[in-house]
Formats: sequence, structure tokens, C-alpha cells
Amino acid sequence: MERQEFLDNYLTDRRGTDCSKWDGLKAKFGEKDLLAMWVADMEFKTCDAITTALEKRVRHGVFGYSIVPDRYYEVYSRWMERRYGFPVKKEWVRFSTGCVTGISWMIHAFTNPGDACMILTPVYYPFHNVVTNNNRILVKVDLKYHNGYFTMDYDAVEKAVRENQVKMFLMCSPHNPAGRVWTEEELDQVLAICRRHHVLVVSDEIHQDIVFKGKRFIPAAAVAGRKYRDMVVTLNSASKTFNLATLIHSHIIITDEKLMEAYDKFASGLNRTEVSIMGMEAAMAGYEKGEEWLGSVLNVIYDNYCYLKGTLERGLPGVQVCCMEGTYLPMIDLRACVEPDKVQEFVQKRCRLAVDYGEWFGDGYKGFIRMNLATDPAYVRQAAERMISQA
Repeated sequence: MERQEFLDNYLTDRRGTDCSKWDGLKAKFGEKDLLAMWVADMEFKTCDAITTALEKRVRHGVFGYSIVPDRYYEVYSRWMERRYGFPVKKEWVRFSTGCVTGISWMIHAFTNPGDACMILTPVYYPFHNVVTNNNRILVKVDLKYHNGYFTMDYDAVEKAVRENQVKMFLMCSPHNPAGRVWTEEELDQVLAICRRHHVLVVSDEIHQDIVFKGKRFIPAAAVAGRKYRDMVVTLNSASKTFNLATLIHSHIIITDEKLMEAYDKFASGLNRTEVSIMGMEAAMAGYEKGEEWLGSVLNVIYDNYCYLKGTLERGLPGVQVCCMEGTYLPMIDLRACVEPDKVQEFVQKRCRLAVDYGEWFGDGYKGFIRMNLATDPAYVRQAAERMISQA
């Protein structure tokens, strides 16, 4: 689908729909007259196949207890095999209401209060909270940063694992907000460290389908001929892919029988919710018929990124729009033009933008912001123009 045709058909105004991004501005930022460039969801309506599937289910009129049909597993497995060479067996799959919920469950299933869980910062802020709020010790290891590009610091990772007796590594892949799609070599190195020290890896791969221009996403459980499958739990969902966050439906993938047995034993004690029938229908329709829509979304997002990077880096010398190999949420390093302590004043008070701030994702990232590019290109232009004119 041509870019303009896609925008004409799917771009929508979400104001007045109880939308967190727009209608929650006052509660979050203290002001409502801001251009919303935060919250990791899209300004695009989901694909027609999903809307049709949901409408059909609504017309049926009954939303009682439901099973997951075999067709769901078949459609999902074909998606994973076609895109990542990783067919998923039915017996490997369990469900949760979201990936962060899934992380919380894994923490309870496989660690004890007082155990150490490691994250690589800057990282999505619920990764911090889900550890500390569950009475585990949070171990933070900074990614290396150079000229807008983040990489793993393997020496620092191994040192932190060894010194803190880390039991679980919460990995973000692709990494939000560093924008990295980890290569198989990078994943192999960090997983090998975890193997040496008996660290369980919980890999949040919710952005797996949001990958750009020649980059290849590798599921952690598939790395190096699946040699780490006995120490990896994978969490993913159609929610970022097709803009379905509040249909509360995501996957837990455990390919190792002993790990699955341990998880199922833990899960038997949960007061578990049923699988979301609407989430299931939506995901199934997206995996079956949503690939063209997704391709159009990725083109718009990447065009927005190229525009923002080119415009800001020309208009604000020294500012860096960090790499965005995956996700739609690049970090922007503003430290060359704004003092870190004054970034919020500059961005919100002068530029009238609502963004996520770097310090939300990790210590030492004050002076960075994260901006959502799954949005109207006109908003991206406005944001860039405001920042340049106010600097």
C-alpha cells in the first residue's frame, strides 16, 4: 500500500477516546495542551482483518469462557517460522495478560525474595519496578554508549552476575529504548555468560516484529542452534505489532520440559484469568492476514525516523537521534544543546511536547528523551520544528 493511501485509511485522532497518550496528559505532565509523543502505542487503526474478526465476534454476542483452538497455535507458529525460522509447538505456549505481567510471574516462579535480577539500562522502566516491587534485588548494568549507538558491556555483565549472584536476567530484545536489534553474536555472548553462572534468562521480545532495513531479529531461544533453550523463557505478543495493547493477550514460550513443569506448578497456584477471547481473535487475524498492513506501518515509522534524525541533527549540531534498528521509540541525546537539568523545562515548557525522559529508563541518562514515532508524520515535523526553533 502506498504511504499516503495508508495514512488516509488508518491514521486517526485519538483525542477524547480515553486514550492515555492524549487524554492522560494532565495527569502525567500537569498540562493537557502538549503534543503527545510518549506512550508506546500507535496513532494508526489496526488492520482491517483484525477489525473484521472482532466485529464478527461481537455480533455473536457471547463472551463466555473459551478454549484456544488448534488453529491459533498453527497460525502463530507459521508467523514465527516464516519470519524468524522458529516454529512454535503448542506445548511450548502459555498465556498471560501482558509481557510485564509475564515477567512478574517468572520472577515469582523461578526466584525467591532477596534474589538478584539483572537488567541492562537504559531499559523500559517497568523492568525496574517489577523487580523491586516483588522484593528482589535490582542489579543494573549500563549499556555502552557511543555516538548514538548502544552495545552490551560483557565484562560488566559478567562482573555484575558474579558479584551479585544474579539468578535472573531480564533481557529486552529488541531493546527499548536503545533501539538495538541484537545480533546473534551479541546474544550468544551474553547468553553464554548466563550459562556459565546458571542465570535464567527471561527475554521480553514484544517488539520482535518492529524491525527495520536489513536487520534480522533472532529469538533468544533460537540462538546458536537453540543451544540455550533450557535456560530461556520468551515473552511476546501481537500487541505492539498490531496496536492491540488493551486486548491483554500475550505469550509465554518455554521450550524446555523441566522449565515448563516448574512454571506450570507455580501457575497452578495463581488465580488465573481466562484467555482474552478478543485478544486471541485479534492476534489470530493479524498473524494470518496482517502482514501487508504491518509492512506499511514499518515504512511510515522508518520515514518518520529518517526525517527526525536528519532534521534535528542538521538543525541542532551535536544532538544525536540514536539508532533505531527496531522498536518505534528512539532515544534522542540533547546534551549538546540543553543542560541535562533543564531538558524537561526545554521540552515541555518551551517546545510543548510530552515525551519520556531518559532518567526514567536508568541512572545517568538525564539529558536524553525517548520519542514515539508510530504517529502522524505531521506531529514529527512539528516536534522537530519546535525543538529547533526553541533551542
